[in-house]
Amino acid sequence: MASISQLACISSDLILHNDEVTVTEDKINALIKAGGVNVEPFWPSLFAKALASVNTGSLICNVGAGGPAPVAGAAPAEEESGSKERRIRRSDDDMGFGFLTKPLL
Repeated sequence: MASISQLACISSDLILHNDEVTVTEDKINALIKAGGVNVEPFWPSLFAKALASVNTGSLICNVGAGGPAPVAGAAPAEEESGSKERRIRRSDDDMGFGFLTKPLL
């Protein structure tokens, strides 16, 4: 969970990004001071250095983007090579109804 200091620095970055202003330690400190928040002195410097080479806009737009989505309808290779009966039996087994298609003894 983020601390008050971290949230203040993140909020400052978002404000500066919204105003299309370059993020610097001094500007983060000015916004934090204007907000009346007490933060540990290393946080503004840390955030300014970390965000110096980052485009905040692309960071906001790509939140939660973990990579490409799987192709819809893709089947595992082993199922594609099996016969239709084998696929049906495997499907029945997965649902717990495999006993209906297997001989009793």
